[in-house]
Amino acid sequence: MAAGIQLPGHGETGNADTIGLQQQVARLQALLEASRQVHSTIREEEVLEQVLRIVVRELEMAGAAFPAAGLSYGDAPSADDLDTADALAYPLEDRTGQLMAELLVASPGGRALTIYETDFLEGLALQAAVALENARNHKRNIEFARVQQDMDAARAIQRSLLPQRLPAIPGYSLAFRSDTCYEVGGDYLDIVAQPDGSLLMAVADVAGKGMASAIMSTSFRSAFRAMAADGPPLDELAARMNQHHWAEGEEARRRYVTAIFLRLHAQAGEIEVVNAGHNPGFLAQPGAEPRLFEAAGTPLGMLPGMRYASERCDFLPGTRLLFYTDGLTEVFKGDEEFGPERLLDEFLRCQAAKADGILDALWAAIEAFSEGGPQGDDMTALALCRETGVMEMPA
Repeated sequence: MAAGIQLPGHGETGNADTIGLQQQVARLQALLEASRQVHSTIREEEVLEQVLRIVVRELEMAGAAFPAAGLSYGDAPSADDLDTADALAYPLEDRTGQLMAELLVASPGGRALTIYETDFLEGLALQAAVALENARNHKRNIEFARVQQDMDAARAIQRSLLPQRLPAIPGYSLAFRSDTCYEVGGDYLDIVAQPDGSLLMAVADVAGKGMASAIMSTSFRSAFRAMAADGPPLDELAARMNQHHWAEGEEARRRYVTAIFLRLHAQAGEIEVVNAGHNPGFLAQPGAEPRLFEAAGTPLGMLPGMRYASERCDFLPGTRLLFYTDGLTEVFKGDEEFGPERLLDEFLRCQAAKADGILDALWAAIEAFSEGGPQGDDMTALALCRETGVMEMPA
């Protein structure tokens, strides 16, 4: 027997039912040494290899194997040997009782094991199970950390694709806010200067959440920016985006996109809007009923050959506009939904004069409604206000 582990009673005859104190101490010392060896690594395969070496080289069994892992040592037994009593099986179970591996042991010459050997193998199997579960948890933790690192990088990249600097529009205030439900999301917002001096804005929402929707959102951005560069009419832009998304294939069609587009002619005080299957946009004008920009067609990529209608209206001093994704309305308190009606009411009641103040007020209202509950969807909104101007006081 190797010097590392000394097991009492091996190769001796005597009363197996009588275990002296000295023998018990020696047995515990042997098991502690074996435990130290199997816990000396955090790699799953090395844990199993250590167990096999201990069983064969130090306990002097004929052979041992972990058949499912394809590992063996010495005159390795197989599962078929269990039927002929030429091998003994010791399960390695995790804390929940799930089988992780099974140790098969062949005794020298097929003899019966002594009580010391049996107790030692049972104790070794228990310690090996703990070491194996720890090794698997360590591997999962490393994999999770690597995935988390990749997700953090993806989140940073997606945040960088949002407008990094808002255009300064004399007489107007413009703001947006975008919060993903997970590390990355499918909401999209963009602002693109047009050749004629107007500003093109888009708020869009890819069906679904998470990484798949985020990838589709990035693809949508590339197509949108390429098509918007020449400043096509807004209805034509929507039709072309629809056809492009449809042509991307079946998976893209499953990840269809709702979108609402806005072209602002700031000097003329006029806007043009196209809604492609998106939530209605809100327009509030002084002294007038609120206006809703309802969907003029299906979401982008859902049906080929779709045409969209655009709406034009004046954007007078004091006018306010809100575009948003459904993450703002699909917030729940129990079974009660925040809903578009409540969002519109909060928008109309908001006293903030600037676009960023409007968004702050809406987010605060949503958080108060949900009572701090978890965010269930990506939340993105864009607000545009035209200043009323400052009246000069008479001399």
